[in-house]
Amino acid sequence: MQHPAYGELRPVTSYASVLLARNPNPMTLDGTNTWVLREPGSRECVVVDPGPDDVEHLGLVAEHGPVGLVLLTHHHEDHTAGVAEFVQRTGAPVRALDPKLCRDAEPLADGEPITAAGVELRVMTTAGHTADSVCFVAEHDEPAVFTGDSILGRGTTVVAHPDGHLGSYLDSLRKIAALPPGVRALPGHGPELDDARAVAEHYLDHRQQRLAQVRQALTDLGPNPTPRQVVELVYADVDPAVWPAADLTVQAQLTYLEEQRTL
Repeated sequence: MQHPAYGELRPVTSYASVLLARNPNPMTLDGTNTWVLREPGSRECVVVDPGPDDVEHLGLVAEHGPVGLVLLTHHHEDHTAGVAEFVQRTGAPVRALDPKLCRDAEPLADGEPITAAGVELRVMTTAGHTADSVCFVAEHDEPAVFTGDSILGRGTTVVAHPDGHLGSYLDSLRKIAALPPGVRALPGHGPELDDARAVAEHYLDHRQQRLAQVRQALTDLGPNPTPRQVVELVYADVDPAVWPAADLTVQAQLTYLEEQRTL
C-alpha cells in the first residue's frame, strides 16, 4: 500500500503503522495521519493523534487496540477533536504537553522517556507551529521521529501568528536537524520521509529564503504594509486557497523580524 491509503492500517516500520483520516483539504493535505505503535508481539498499542471527530476513523483505529496510551503532538482539532470519543471507546489515558488536553495522565516533559507497547520514545518539545507542539523520537534499530505538524510529508509547515512563533520554530527545526542522519520522519500529514535531519535543514533554508523575500517586500511596499500585501508578493506561487493561513504566517514573520531588530 502506498500513501494515501484510506481506511486501512498501513505498516511503515516493524513497530509503526498509519491509518489516514478522510479529512483532506489544502491545510491537512491528504488528511491526518493517526499512528499506531506496537512492537511485534505486544498486546497493547500506543496511538499518536487520534485525529478528527470522525466516528468511522476512530472506530477503525480502536479496532487495533487495546490502546494503552494516547499521545498528542499538539492541540489542533484535526489531531485532537476525536479524543473524547476515542477515550470513551478505549478508556486509554491521554498525554500531551498542554495539561488541558491530558486525560488520567500527567503532561509530557521535554526529554522524557516513554516506554509503552514495547516501544521506547523520547519527548522532544518543538514549539513553533503551535506553542504546545512536540515530536516523539523512537529510540529503535529502525529510528524514526513522529513529527506532528513540525515537519510535513509534503510542502512546508504553517507558522500562524499568534500561537505560532517563528523564532521558536527555527529553534525546533535546529533540534530536529541535530538528530542522526537516517532517522525517518513520520509526519502528521503526508507521506513518511527518509531523513528528518535533511528535511529540517531544507526547512531552515526555505525559511531564510522566505524571510529574505519578506524583507525585500517591505522595501518595495514601504512602511507598514498589511500582511495580505506581503502575501501577494511573497506567496504569489502559493494556492490562493491557503492565503488566509499565509496572512498569519506573514504576521509571524513580521513579528520575528521586529524581534530581531530589538535584540
